Amino acid sequence: MESQIAELTAQVAALQSSAGVTNTGFAEVFYYLSIPLMIIIHAGFLAYEMGASRAKNVLSSGTKNLLAFAFMIPTFYFFGWWVYWGFPTGLTFSEGPNGISGAAYANAIAWGWGESAQYMGPNVADQASGVFFGAFALFAATTASIMSGSVIERIQTVGFVILAVILGSFAWVVAAAWGWHADGWLVTQFGVHDFGAAGLVHAVAGFFALGVLINLGPRIGKFNADGTANHIAGHNLPLTVIGLMFIIVGFWGFLMACVILPGEAWSWYGHMPSTIYGTPITFSALAFNILMAIAGGIIGAWVMTKDPFWMMSGALAGIISTASGLDLYYPALTFIIAFSAGVILKYCATWLERRGIDDAVGAVTVHGTIGVYGVVLLGIFGSGFPALGGDAGVPTITLYGQIVGAIVFVLLGFVPGYIASYILNMFGMLRVPAGAEEAGMDTVKVPAQGYPEGIAQSAPPAE
Repeated sequence: MESQIAELTAQVAALQSSAGVTNTGFAEVFYYLSIPLMIIIHAGFLAYEMGASRAKNVLSSGTKNLLAFAFMIPTFYFFGWWVYWGFPTGLTFSEGPNGISGAAYANAIAWGWGESAQYMGPNVADQASGVFFGAFALFAATTASIMSGSVIERIQTVGFVILAVILGSFAWVVAAAWGWHADGWLVTQFGVHDFGAAGLVHAVAGFFALGVLINLGPRIGKFNADGTANHIAGHNLPLTVIGLMFIIVGFWGFLMACVILPGEAWSWYGHMPSTIYGTPITFSALAFNILMAIAGGIIGAWVMTKDPFWMMSGALAGIISTASGLDLYYPALTFIIAFSAGVILKYCATWLERRGIDDAVGAVTVHGTIGVYGVVLLGIFGSGFPALGGDAGVPTITLYGQIVGAIVFVLLGFVPGYIASYILNMFGMLRVPAGAEEAGMDTVKVPAQGYPEGIAQSAPPAE
C-alpha cells in the first residue's frame, strides 16, 4: 500500500512538473509571437504616414518611423525598463504593497542594471524575461510612433529622435509604472484601471504630440491669414488606409501582450489568464470586444463623414475608446462606446484645427482625446468592479479615480512634450528651415528618391 501511495505521489509530482514546463513554454511562445504582431503596427504607421505625406516628403517620413523603432529598443533596455519597476510608488523608489517594485527590485530585474545584466544572453534557465521585455519594448515603440504622424513634413530628424526617446522610454513608462502596475500608486490609492492602455499609452502619446505641435507650428500653407485652414492632402490615400488596417492587425498583438498568462514567472496571478492588475480575463471576451470595437468605430465615422481616412481612423478610435475596459465590457456596450467614438472623432479634430494646431494625421484626437474619453467612460460603466486582484478591501473602479488617472496621463504627456520641444526649438533643433520644407525634405535630407521617375498619371480619356 505504501509503495502504491509513493508511486502515485511521484506520478502527481511528474504531472505537475510537466504542466509547469508546458505553461512556461506556452507563455514564452505567446509573448514571442506578440512581438512580430506588434511590429505590424510599425509597418502600418510606416505606410500610414508615408501615404499621408506629399511625394516630396515621403521618404523622410518613412526614415523617421524607422529611427523611432530602432532607438526605442536600446533606450528602453538601458533605462525605460528600470523606470517601470522602480517608479510605481512615486519618486521614492520604495517597495510597493505587492513587493514587485522599488529601486532594489528594479536593479535585480531591469536589463543593463545591477546583477541582472550578467544573466542576459544564452541563459537556458530563463524562458520568460526576454520575451516579456520584448513585448514591453514594443509598447514603448508604439507609443513613440503615435506622435510621429502628427509632426510629418517639417520636423528635424534628430529633434524627432530625441522627442521619441523621451516619450517612448520615459514619459509613458512613468505612466505605466503609476497606473499599469500592481504596485502603482494610481491603482492602489485611486483604483485606476486601464487594461488596454487607452490612457497610459494613447492619451500620453496624443498629448505629448500636442505639446510638440504648439512649438513646432503648422506646415507652410496650412493656414490662411484669416486663420482658416487649407486641406493638405497626402500623395497616396490608399496607402494610408492600408497602413491604418495594418495598425488594426497589430492591435491584436498589442492587446494579447496586455494579458498575463499563468506560468512559472508569474505564479502569483493564479492559474488562469489575468490582466496586469491581477484581475481575471479570457481571450473569448477579448475576441468579442475587439471585433465589436473595430466595427463600431468604423460605422460611427462612416455615418458622420463617409471619408475612408476617418473610417479607418474610426476603427482605431473604436479600440482606443474601449481599451480601458475590454476585460469588463459586454460586446453590445463595446459596440455602443466605439460607435460614439467614431461619431465624435472628426468633430474633435476639426475643433483642434480651428485653434491653429496642424496635426497632419489627427493623432492628438484619435489617441489623445479618444484615449481620455475611454479612460473616463470606464469610470461610468465599470464603477464598482475591482481595479486590482487580491483579497477583500482592494480598490474598486470609480468615476473619480478614472478622472484622476486621465488628468495624470494628460500631464505626463503634455508637460514633457511641450518642455522638450521648447528647448529643442531654442537650439534650432526642432523644425527644418523654410526653404527645405518648401523644396521637400526628401530633396535635402534623404540620399534617395521615393519616385525617381515621377508619380504615374492616369491615362488621358479616349477621344
